[in-house]
Amino acid sequence: MKKIIVASTNPTKIESTRCAFAAVFPDEELVFEGVASASGVSGQPMTDEETLLGARNRVLGIKAEHPNADFWVGLEGGVDDIMGELHQFSWTYVCSADGREGKGRSATYIAPSIYRTMLIDQGMEIGEVGDTIFKMQNSKQGSGASGLLTGGIIDRVELDRHATIFALIPFIKPDLY
Repeated sequence: MKKIIVASTNPTKIESTRCAFAAVFPDEELVFEGVASASGVSGQPMTDEETLLGARNRVLGIKAEHPNADFWVGLEGGVDDIMGELHQFSWTYVCSADGREGKGRSATYIAPSIYRTMLIDQGMEIGEVGDTIFKMQNSKQGSGASGLLTGGIIDRVELDRHATIFALIPFIKPDLY
């Protein structure tokens, strides 16, 4: 049995982690626990580097408080201004009990200009922007911005699942790392 602690109580982050680990370790019994953890970065990370740092900080925080696990997983959604466009994505950081680590980034999509205006000019977070535009409540614990913008085709669970699988590559192919 492998115990995985997710550095969040957000059900979408826990579910994306569960789906990724189930795909990577199909023959293992897996147990998941979500634990609240501070990112140590701004509420809405505004660069690629800050987003990865937030995912990593979440793991370091829970690992110290909950040392009895096989894996610790941190996920962080962020944006970055690239050539005048607002790119949205997420990072997953994984650490194992033996000290190995993995990092994976999701696909990136370009946010509509209204997202940029509301994020930067009005100081909102991605989830708040989506809730305002689509008249939702707490969409970041549901379909997320990717789900709202794709009509549910790629929701937050699916977006983060890919990032988490990429973060698990060093555990899938340890001989290469």
